[in-house]
Amino acid sequence: MSNTLFDISNKVILITGGTGVLGGSMAEYLLSEGAKIVLLGQTENKVKNKVMGLKESYSDVLGFSGSVLDKHFLEDVKRKVVQEWGRIDVLINAAGGNMPGAVIGEGQTIFDLQMEDFRKVSELNLDGSVIPSLVFGKQMTDQGHGCILNISSMAATRALTRVVGYSASKAAIDNFTKWMATELALKFGEGLRVNAIAPGFFISNQNQKLLLNEDGSYTDRGKKIIDNTPMKRFGNADELHGAVHWLISDAASFVTGAIIPIDGGFSAFSGV
Repeated sequence: MSNTLFDISNKVILITGGTGVLGGSMAEYLLSEGAKIVLLGQTENKVKNKVMGLKESYSDVLGFSGSVLDKHFLEDVKRKVVQEWGRIDVLINAAGGNMPGAVIGEGQTIFDLQMEDFRKVSELNLDGSVIPSLVFGKQMTDQGHGCILNISSMAATRALTRVVGYSASKAAIDNFTKWMATELALKFGEGLRVNAIAPGFFISNQNQKLLLNEDGSYTDRGKKIIDNTPMKRFGNADELHGAVHWLISDAASFVTGAIIPIDGGFSAFSGV
């Protein structure tokens, strides 16, 4: 297979949640491969600091702060990016998160679920991918080409205790990925693709206290995860890069509606 199929140099790639651990790591990697990167983040200072850090090594970086739930903000970003670089080739929906009220804590049951937090988590994880997909996907259909990459989770297909709100919204991401992939290919042609990656367990700011004790040893939950991961470790953020690169490149030109596990074998293992 020709290496030119994997060439992503000069692709204009927009990453929501670009100041997070996974989104930020993807941004740095894709820049190193010659892409032009647009970072979106909720907090202005975090976006500025991330862009400044990346610009020490790379010139083709833009950053915008605002909510992925704000369609007017996203439309403004689209206009500015197209004005600057002429197109948007890739959207990576890496924005997401969780809230305490949508998690079943130790000693709690499902009946302690806080519906307000459940709705907010669903809105951030699902609507926060759907709305950008509509805004930037429209630009892609106008161009006749483009690729959307969603971030699913092991929580989408396996019943992971405690994280009920996050699990439900990521399961919806799987369905939306397949639905949007079908819709775009049928109505706008083979140049429009939508896929997802489903990371297993990676240490992030959000889950560190759930998985690791202060001394770096595994919590009970962390140990259970390792026991059910054939590779017997957590993932590193840079281990997402290969699958991301492949899915947004021409090497995956016949791949759409796919959800790729990156989980050290967690989803394949029965526990026996």
